[in-house]
Amino acid sequence: MWQRPPAASVIPVDSRRTLDELSAAVLAVAEHRSVRDVLQTIVGTARTLLDCEYAALGVPDDQGGFAEFVVDGITDEQWAAIGPLPRQHGMLGVMLSDPTPQRLRDLHADPRFRWWPAAHPNLGAFLGVPITGSLTDDDEILGAIFLANPNGRPEFSDDDERLLGVLAAHAAIALTNARLFEQGRELTLIQERQRIARELHDAVAQTLFSLRLTTQAAAALVRRDPDRAIAELETVTTLATEATNELRQIVAELRPPDLSREGLAATLGARVALLNRVHGASITYTIEGCPKLAPKVEEAMLRVAEEALHNALQHARATYVTVALRGDDHHSTLEVHDDGRGFDTATANASHRLGLASMRERSHAVHGRITVASTPGQGTTIRLEVPHE
Repeated sequence: MWQRPPAASVIPVDSRRTLDELSAAVLAVAEHRSVRDVLQTIVGTARTLLDCEYAALGVPDDQGGFAEFVVDGITDEQWAAIGPLPRQHGMLGVMLSDPTPQRLRDLHADPRFRWWPAAHPNLGAFLGVPITGSLTDDDEILGAIFLANPNGRPEFSDDDERLLGVLAAHAAIALTNARLFEQGRELTLIQERQRIARELHDAVAQTLFSLRLTTQAAAALVRRDPDRAIAELETVTTLATEATNELRQIVAELRPPDLSREGLAATLGARVALLNRVHGASITYTIEGCPKLAPKVEEAMLRVAEEALHNALQHARATYVTVALRGDDHHSTLEVHDDGRGFDTATANASHRLGLASMRERSHAVHGRITVASTPGQGTTIRLEVPHE
């Protein structure tokens, strides 16, 4: 006898919405977007799923403030009125030092509460979860995510805390990936420096040592045995040629292979795309009529761009950076502008900070002109103009 098959289980609408929102947060991490975009997605997801007025996520720096602080539920006008980023005090400081989640019925009533600016929204019921990573044996607190003012209920629940813990774990993955990328970049630079040092020692240094000895011998023989002195000087010429060739070979190997293969515009675009995936700042890249350049010019412009981007992201804590590559029949121009902390150019020039000396040396080597415009608190613009040969 035919029987009706059992009805398929139906996922409740609220559960489907939760799964969809969680899926979006997970995909944001998996797609390697910029760290700030991932954190913003996670904060927005937390506020939506746990149905509350405010959500925020902070990543501390080593100066008592925050390297990243993203919010949801506050307008741009409110955010501007609040003022500078918060410091690591009060409940924020607690979450950055204690891995235990903090669930409070009223934030004001807690003795650890400190204060906030006059324009800050009022936060009542509070739920905060530290973001912990496992790069070391002990879980390190990488940041904290917190919510406030649940809609239609007096406080957050156990289920809310568990769900926020899941989102905090995904934030930890994004932050750990960004840190690992930076560590890998630094390791690559160290290894490259060590390789260059070995090459210089094994090849050029030995040749220069022989060159010095031969020169001393020729000088001693000039009056006593001119013919032998001439022979020694011929050896000096040979050794000097060898040293020049060895140095030229080492320098050629330092040229990035993708620069030789794809050219400056594409290589710089790939660098910007990579940085956009792993950093919180928004980096835009524009090209306008840039012609094919000599290899030494392309390398100089790429290295200046890399140094300027590194300074903007690591030192200036910029949130927005523009990279522009332009060219006409006479000149090619690279310009990198950021909205970071800025600095006193006179002081920086005197102390050779921020890689300015290196950028000027590269500009001089290709007969270019580099200008640096910066003011504390108002960002920095670095412009390199190189004439076409």
